[in-house]
Amino acid sequence: MSTIHRNTQIFFNPTKKVGRKICQAILIAGLFVASKPSAAQINEKQIGSWWMYFFNHHQAHKRFGFQGDVQLRNWGLAEDLEQLMLRGGASFSPIGKKWKFTQGYAHISTGKFGKSTAIFGENRIYQELLVPSKLGTRFYFNHRFRFEERFIDNQDFKTRFRYNLFLNIPLSQSAFTKHVFYAALYNELFLNTQKEAFDRNRFYAALGFVIKEGLKTQFGIMQQSTQNWTKNQFQLSLHHNF
Repeated sequence: MSTIHRNTQIFFNPTKKVGRKICQAILIAGLFVASKPSAAQINEKQIGSWWMYFFNHHQAHKRFGFQGDVQLRNWGLAEDLEQLMLRGGASFSPIGKKWKFTQGYAHISTGKFGKSTAIFGENRIYQELLVPSKLGTRFYFNHRFRFEERFIDNQDFKTRFRYNLFLNIPLSQSAFTKHVFYAALYNELFLNTQKEAFDRNRFYAALGFVIKEGLKTQFGIMQQSTQNWTKNQFQLSLHHNF
């Protein structure tokens, strides 16, 4: 068989053509996966840490107040900045209702996981409704509905809806009086209004302690799940009502 005829057979052999296309597809897919930022870049086994201070000034006999929080979030226990958040807002409660409406603003600085020192910023406006309720003598619920308008560096404008169900349960007695321990639980669902509605979910369990009237602390663990990764974070928080 001549060289020309042999080459012609190889070129027109459908099996070899399919094989070449499969190899090319595998190579392209491999290059795509290697170049795509993936969940593997985040160490899901590493425990992170969130350090938080929440304040609230809204006296029962007044309709207006203010609230906010400062949060330092790390990918590790004490290093590798995940986020620094400064947030605050003006609150309003209708006469005769325990509901509380808040219009607020937050600034968030976000760092990437690992050795990268790159940080990008976000300016966020939000509207919030907090609805408390009680079941029996010990189960204290709070329903929080929040809508956010997000202005993130070098990204398109985004909006997001959040629903958080809180549950606090006094352990030693039925009221949150001085030196009472309590269980604190919450689950928060984040939904984007753009495509790919699911953004993330956070589930939290902690032990709380009432230091004195208007001042509580909590220590627990929160599991955060996104479309790409799931990670646990220790949380230590101080809650200040005045």
